[in-house]
Amino acid sequence: MLSRWFKFKQLRHFAISGAVVLAVAGCASMPGGSGRSSSSGQPLGHLVVATPDEDHDLMAQLLTGEMALTRTDLKAASAAYGRAAVLSDDPKVAEQAAALAIAVRDTGAAQAAITRWQALGGKPAPLAQARAQLALGQGDTDEALRQLQILVGTGDPDAWRQFGRVLVGSRDAAQAARLLEAVATPQRLPADPQAWMAMSELGDKLGRHAYARQIAEAAVKRFGTAETYAWLGQMKYHDGDKAGAKALFDKAMAKDPKNPHLRLAYATLLGQGGDYAEAARLLDSGPQDSDTYAMRAALAARANDTKTIGRLYSQLQRSPDDVRQGSAYLLGQLAEMLDKKEEALKWYDQVADDDDHAFDADLRSAVLLQDLGRSAEAHEQLAQMQTDYLDQPAQLRRAYEVDAELYMNEQQYAQAERAFTRALQVAPDDPALLYGRGLAYAEAGQTDQAVNDFHRLLELKPDDTDASNALGYTLADANRDLPEAERLIQAARAARPDDPAIQDSWGWLQYRLGHLDQAEKALRGAWTAHKDADVGVHLGEVLWKQGRQEDARRVFDEVRKIDPQSSSLHDTLKRLNP
Repeated sequence: MLSRWFKFKQLRHFAISGAVVLAVAGCASMPGGSGRSSSSGQPLGHLVVATPDEDHDLMAQLLTGEMALTRTDLKAASAAYGRAAVLSDDPKVAEQAAALAIAVRDTGAAQAAITRWQALGGKPAPLAQARAQLALGQGDTDEALRQLQILVGTGDPDAWRQFGRVLVGSRDAAQAARLLEAVATPQRLPADPQAWMAMSELGDKLGRHAYARQIAEAAVKRFGTAETYAWLGQMKYHDGDKAGAKALFDKAMAKDPKNPHLRLAYATLLGQGGDYAEAARLLDSGPQDSDTYAMRAALAARANDTKTIGRLYSQLQRSPDDVRQGSAYLLGQLAEMLDKKEEALKWYDQVADDDDHAFDADLRSAVLLQDLGRSAEAHEQLAQMQTDYLDQPAQLRRAYEVDAELYMNEQQYAQAERAFTRALQVAPDDPALLYGRGLAYAEAGQTDQAVNDFHRLLELKPDDTDASNALGYTLADANRDLPEAERLIQAARAARPDDPAIQDSWGWLQYRLGHLDQAEKALRGAWTAHKDADVGVHLGEVLWKQGRQEDARRVFDEVRKIDPQSSSLHDTLKRLNP
């Protein structure tokens, strides 16, 4: 992205071309008069201002360039700034003209802007950076190398950062890697460990792992800082040398034991290796900040360690104000894990609008409101979010989706379908949304619409097991197209043979086909594996049809304990025992 350094308040530094000519009428003697000048004309009527045409008006060109940038029309912006660079004596205008011309790959304009920039006193380092970028764009590796050597040789404190920017922006990674190895040598790199680590990391990203390792090892020998040990440790870990990585991190920790970022990096490495207990132990000691608390919570949640989660929640509530305020979202999550829903709501409400988790906090609040029996408030909150995030498609889609899911939980299937449809207007053919709306249609008894959505989903994802199962079950439940239903559910069974939901679909299909014994066997297996209300209702109906009403009633009683409000159970009992 191009730098937007220019501010219009700086226009006062630019001289406007053109001359102001004041033409005042000479004194004319009135016939027979005293020779006094005439006062009958208006003085401003004799004022003539010569204004430049637009092509020679610096202000107009700068305004045109800035307006083009707001439209991300880089070609128009480059043309306007190129004209402005000719008119202006400010080197920054020429610098911006050069950057834009390089971005749009206009070699002639870039060369002209760089020449003008140099004539106006541009500094050697940024000039060399621009020339190197231009040479890279033209594929001139030799000239790029020469300019990069000039750049790092200027002694400019920002030279190596500018060097890195040139290579990161290269369209040819192999070319950039060769230049990195040629210029960023141990002999030439500055006495700054950060620069060495940055070049090592860049080499790793460009696929020059041997170079990256060489620079990292040299940095450890030369500087021996905690950060250099840690970076080399990360490289060894990714090379599979976990013992070597741990030894280097131990040295890093010995040099700077209270560094929270270092502890986080080491704990992350331990966690990636599956040593969660050691990672947690490392983070438990020493100074704490929002990041260490967040990782400690993640480790405790992974281990399902409720005791540690409770201890973290108490510690965070007593932490300094800045840590506590910056951890409001984490506090809400911990409160949820501890089933403190009201407290979680209060914490989510304290998440700042500019916090990265603000959107997620609002979503979680809506879910909690429904859990607390305040569904109307939940939907009101989501409606407000749909307004607030109208110009952010990803967030808007998610707000509609959660709204639909809450309606599904409430068995308000028509409202769920409308919410899913709005989400699909934001993200057409989104597989998750098609699946959700298909379920809403199916639950509402709108089989044709459900089948259409599931068919469309399978066109997009032919091997989607959930879609195959959902379509197969929907057809079986509607007692139509049973051969297609059998084919679909068989495919789902082959992919996930032990899935209780798929076993339920297969059992229900067998019931529709009149194979009661096979239906009972499949449904009994699904019911044993997962006590789901709908599976129980299906099993009960099959038992009833087999003439085993007492067995069926026992299953129905279990269903009532699981879901006292089950509409499926109510409808089935009404049909079986009118």
